[in-house]
Amino acid sequence: MNKDIKRSKLHSRKAVLLTAGVVLVVSVGLILSLTLTAVAAQNQLVFGFLPLVLNGPERPVPTQTLTLTPTLTETPSTTPTPPVLGDYIVIGWNDLGMHCYNPDFQDLAVLPPYNTLWAQVIQRGDPPLIVTEGISVTYSFPDNTYSVGKTNFWDYDLDLFGVDLAPDVGLTGKGLAGEMDLVDDHFAAEGIPLTEYNDGDHTTRVPYQLAEIVVHDFEGSELARNQVVAPVSTEMHCEYCHYDGGVEDISTGRVETNILTLHDMENQEDYPEGYAGPLMGQRPVLCANCHESNALGAPGEPGIPSLSNAIHEKHADKVDATTDGCYNCHPGPETKCLRDVMSTEYDEIDCLYCHGDMEEVSRNPRPWLNEPRCDDCHAGPGYEQDNDLYRLSKGHGGLYCEACHDSTHAIAISAEERDGIKFINLQGHAGTLEVCTVCHLTDPEGDSPHLVDTP
Repeated sequence: MNKDIKRSKLHSRKAVLLTAGVVLVVSVGLILSLTLTAVAAQNQLVFGFLPLVLNGPERPVPTQTLTLTPTLTETPSTTPTPPVLGDYIVIGWNDLGMHCYNPDFQDLAVLPPYNTLWAQVIQRGDPPLIVTEGISVTYSFPDNTYSVGKTNFWDYDLDLFGVDLAPDVGLTGKGLAGEMDLVDDHFAAEGIPLTEYNDGDHTTRVPYQLAEIVVHDFEGSELARNQVVAPVSTEMHCEYCHYDGGVEDISTGRVETNILTLHDMENQEDYPEGYAGPLMGQRPVLCANCHESNALGAPGEPGIPSLSNAIHEKHADKVDATTDGCYNCHPGPETKCLRDVMSTEYDEIDCLYCHGDMEEVSRNPRPWLNEPRCDDCHAGPGYEQDNDLYRLSKGHGGLYCEACHDSTHAIAISAEERDGIKFINLQGHAGTLEVCTVCHLTDPEGDSPHLVDTP
């Protein structure tokens, strides 16, 4: 089936896949994402956090509070009971749909523990308003309150990133609980050092961790709360190939040192100035010191391919060109990070349908920043992205697309039940946020929210 036919098939079901019936009228400001920047210092990367807080217009003092105690439930009936909502709601999400980190940092690091939560707070009304002033938004992980002891990251943070972090504090200064930062029209907590293990059990993976997001006014009264998935995984199966004796008969006793030994064998004569000698003698090694990584904001070294390009090119003929092939390195056969409605509704939509095969990915000039667009397929009026990246795009009423449709790779309705909890809390059922009276006090008339022109 060619791609035009596939797109036609997708468009015919567009109302199911891309309808968010939350009609909002809001004032829209500039988009600004929190960014993690990196500068080279003594062959290490020192990361700086650049938050910017921009207040919106003055809002009335809240008069009614909302208290929810949502729990993980079975799939709701076809006629669920809508929840009782107060004057305010909070919609939260993770930006990428999955965050990975190395299971062990003693030898090398691709990615540190670094998770992200975004949220928008809405005052319900006719019209509703996005609220940015007079409130605080906090996050916590009730079942996951510490990370030290679940990972050895803090034993090697100084060697890898040039900073000696306090226990359970991440590279941006965030912990496992705290206040989210106001960034223009949303709140964000970037760089949460979350692991995939609950407290008291450091062996059972729980990749879809639940965060509590709570909104208070400045007098301490609770206005709204919700539960949001923060996906996290170490399921990167380098051991599938790089076990002792698996490649070039290399046997060092650990997968990571097998990889570094192979890297030295194949590339040592091309190492840049400052990295002379084998990497085995420079452990722990941050791959992004040499290989550019837009995921970390790391510039890398001139003339060396980006980390994404290098890995995908090197392994292009080593794994099958299927989603299961991608799961050799990306989480994974157990985690199944690709769980969105497109992949579950259509057999032909998999990792390769959007991203291409590994050879194609290896030619991406800007990995993480140049990615597939939803409007490549959903090309009808009202579905155009206003940003190159879906995760940064906003649509009807100034809501981020991910607020109603959920995160990249987890677009509602997700195959992971926990992803649906936040929607159940707001509209009584999982799936795309489509009940207009979640935000409106009365059901508005008109077309799909994608086709309604709002300020």
